[in-house]
Amino acid sequence: MSELSPRRGMIPAVVAAAAIVALVVAAILVVEHALPAAPAPLTDEKTASGGVDLRCPENEPITQELLSRSTWTMCWRVDSSRGLVLEDVHFAPADHKPVQVLAELSIGQLEVPYDTGLRNTEDITTQGFGGPQMMTLTETECLGERLETYLPKVGDGSLGGGGAKRSVLCQEVVDGGIAYRSGEGGGAGAEVARRTELRLATVSKVGWYEYVSQYTFGSDGTIRSDLGATGDLSPEDYGDDPAHGWPVGPGETDYATSHSHNAVWRVHWALGGQGAQAVEQYDAAPTGEQGPRAPLVAGKLTRITHEGTAEAADRRWWRVVNPDVLNEDGHEISYQVDLGATTPFELTQDHHHDDVDDAGYAIAFTEADDCQLFATANKEGTCGSGVLDFAQDEAELSDVVTWVAVGFHHVARDEDQSPMEMHWQGFTLTPRDLTAQRVGPPPARQDVNGKPAELH
Repeated sequence: MSELSPRRGMIPAVVAAAAIVALVVAAILVVEHALPAAPAPLTDEKTASGGVDLRCPENEPITQELLSRSTWTMCWRVDSSRGLVLEDVHFAPADHKPVQVLAELSIGQLEVPYDTGLRNTEDITTQGFGGPQMMTLTETECLGERLETYLPKVGDGSLGGGGAKRSVLCQEVVDGGIAYRSGEGGGAGAEVARRTELRLATVSKVGWYEYVSQYTFGSDGTIRSDLGATGDLSPEDYGDDPAHGWPVGPGETDYATSHSHNAVWRVHWALGGQGAQAVEQYDAAPTGEQGPRAPLVAGKLTRITHEGTAEAADRRWWRVVNPDVLNEDGHEISYQVDLGATTPFELTQDHHHDDVDDAGYAIAFTEADDCQLFATANKEGTCGSGVLDFAQDEAELSDVVTWVAVGFHHVARDEDQSPMEMHWQGFTLTPRDLTAQRVGPPPARQDVNGKPAELH
């Protein structure tokens, strides 16, 4: 059985005498005492929960084994503002011991500014995705298991008004398509398999829009965060200027005002469950030199040591690393942040930072602070009003929070009436070197690690 473990000294391969064995064992014990312990082995009691013994404060933990025999385990709760919050997220790859990936995952803000400049909503901090805004699910919204939790009837419950348990979280195992296919000549002997995924989703109604907060956990360790929008176009936001909208009525009438959905997620890392986290940015660019068949492209990693923001660029991505935990190839385990299609934006509430060149950002990194929960209009003003305030002191990074900003510019179309077809925006967290090989390789490929011999 494989495992993720901290660095250890090398043990001699051959021991010639009992005295030498004793010395080696003693040396190992000293080294093991000085270093963090490896993850505990699976026991019969822990197998059913993916090897993780979670004590969730509000609801029973979610544990799901997938087709690949990989298992996800986590806690969940509903926050009155942020809606669905996932905590203590662990992944146990097939034939590996579990590793903690995240301390917490949630949405941190959703601004919806209209192109006319006349209106903007801050849906997370003003109305919220939880409480009475979170919808009770039926079997139409959820084909899987519908999980209950207590929700107040008014606001966050602090003003009374009572509440009740409602079925608000959908837990489904869904088909993820082809996991892999590899074979010569496309014959029937190809190595091929499908994959399943764990999907968690809630629905929140804010004004005329209804939002689906959806998180998809893949059998290979990927985490996909998505925000879906449906409901109806706001009847209050129509005009007659084609520069700011699109006609959805007969002829050149009823211009629905164009607007943006500017979402920011808060990702608090706990990769490896121990030790400091580090952040690196990868960039690749043409060197200006020409090879025999193609231009030369050179890539490099740059360590980001202090809080700050960054913009998206071609061939650029970021990863969060635990330098103290290695996979079996001796590589540091990490997760890569992959941005999907996005419309760059500057959050409206950040306008007081006009003197800052990087007021708009695709991604930001800050040191974790339980007071810093919202990308803008942060309710605990003592620790800053938003991400740009959080990062202003440029503190050294070790307990890393990643803020991922993904925009969608919505230019309405006739087909948006009525109700509106669901549209999505989001990003993916992809494991990089979490395991030494792909998760769950087919038996014929279990020895492929590094440059392969001829594949059969």
